[in-house]
Amino acid sequence: AAMSRRGGKHRLDSLTRSSKHFNKNEVECLVKLFDTLVARASSHFAGAGFDRTVFRDTLHSAFGMTDDGVLDRVFSTFDKDNNGTITVVEWVEGLGVLLRGTLEEKMKYCFAVYDLNGDGYISREEMFQMLKNSLLLQSADEEPDEGVKDLVEIALKKMDYDHDGKLSFTDFEKAVRDENLLLEAFGPCLPDIK
Repeated sequence: AAMSRRGGKHRLDSLTRSSKHFNKNEVECLVKLFDTLVARASSHFAGAGFDRTVFRDTLHSAFGMTDDGVLDRVFSTFDKDNNGTITVVEWVEGLGVLLRGTLEEKMKYCFAVYDLNGDGYISREEMFQMLKNSLLLQSADEEPDEGVKDLVEIALKKMDYDHDGKLSFTDFEKAVRDENLLLEAFGPCLPDIK
């Protein structure tokens, strides 16, 4: 046990060093939470990390993030090596951006969440998908897709500075710097911090 405790301390120190946003106590809390979640996850990852389901449940209960489509995308931005599990490093880094990120980091993160196919642009189709998921339009008489299409066009008018019919990161960044509320233009992907 002494051995693994020492390993744990080493892990904590290196995570604290690499974390831009959390101090040692905070990192320790996040690591504890991580270990709890890993223990709750099915053990076939042998302590390496936890899967999408556990991640989704955790963000749901901790931050009230409820949109499965958005949570899937958040998972993908956390899961940097794309192996289907969140490692402790991905966990601490991802939460750093989510909870304490600079505007720049948050812009990169939101952009990555909305860029569904990872090609570096948010297309009309991607805006439509994200908005459709996050806006459950109430009015029964109107075709909901039409309302969403209108919103996409409004968003493009406001944010597509080079008028190429899609948003590059440069477009997105410019729009958000002008109007911070646009950070989550296509769906709620940041925690609702009380």
